[in-house]
Amino acid sequence: MPIEQAQRPTEGNNGPPTMADVGRLAGVSAMTVSRALKGNAYIAKETLERIMVAVDQLGYVLDQSAGSLSSRRSGFIAAIVPSIDNSNFADTARGMTDTLARTNMQLLLGYTNYSIEREEELIESMLRRRPEGIILTGGKHTPKARTMLANAGIPVIETWDMPEDPVQAVVGFSNAAAMEALVCGLIDKGYSKFGFIGGSEQADTRGHQRRLGFERALTSHGLEAIRKVEIDAVPFRMLHGGEAIRQLLTHFPDTEIAVCVSDLPAFGAIMECRRMGLAVPQDIAIAGFGDYEIASVSEPGITTVHVDSYGIGAQAAEQMIAMLENRSDTATIRTGYHVLLRDST
Repeated sequence: MPIEQAQRPTEGNNGPPTMADVGRLAGVSAMTVSRALKGNAYIAKETLERIMVAVDQLGYVLDQSAGSLSSRRSGFIAAIVPSIDNSNFADTARGMTDTLARTNMQLLLGYTNYSIEREEELIESMLRRRPEGIILTGGKHTPKARTMLANAGIPVIETWDMPEDPVQAVVGFSNAAAMEALVCGLIDKGYSKFGFIGGSEQADTRGHQRRLGFERALTSHGLEAIRKVEIDAVPFRMLHGGEAIRQLLTHFPDTEIAVCVSDLPAFGAIMECRRMGLAVPQDIAIAGFGDYEIASVSEPGITTVHVDSYGIGAQAAEQMIAMLENRSDTATIRTGYHVLLRDST
């Protein structure tokens, strides 16, 4: 018998869904649900299908810690970042860890390699261990992940973004607005023929927001936003910037300035320009995003947007502590950014 709706069977229950909830929705006992989720081979196929539909609709996650934690407290905060190779996200994780150090909680860190499908798997795996709360990077998730988060009964914080439909709390900034501020500053310097080097929306949602900000700035000034090269890889590396700048100048040789989705491909683009015999910024200017360490030590120094990566992590951990103490889930904290004009432009 198909399950037609995903409403919670138990009225007034704001905690995470239970086996009993799944059983009521699937029309079986909680014991049958337990046997099914533990791989019991004697569960009828139709019954198993009904149970799994109910599990997905309720966002139920099997509690693997139930038999070992008598206090029902795990003592850790789960955090998910796109990459551990990216120094900005490493700084964010350090900000979380340093802030949580004054509590008795630890940080459990996972990385997605920029895949929301991988994020869904990590969310389910972490929720099985019943963390005190969970901190995510970005505001785009799979429908199943959002359901699990909404029904987890713990604080959820999204960072590095300003999602239109947040799960609970947010600590971040508008990537589109930050990129728009950079491009407007460069327009004020006299540039008019802009190129953009970045990825697709599927590859990097924050990078896509930066591209939208790039386009918005040019459009608002009556300039063309047609000179774009898409990097079909994540995470973005220096090598990708070198390949992309060659493509950009091959297709759009009149480009005056290339704005990159982050400082790493910007540095790669500068190095490739040198190999091509082009001077930066005299022949072509280059800008990045993120204010990585390499942006300040590069020659020339890379024009970029400074983002308080460490502060995002520290403020997210502060908000998590406050939510655990006060059960407040509506905070939206906007973190700062500012444009750094250096010699690459």
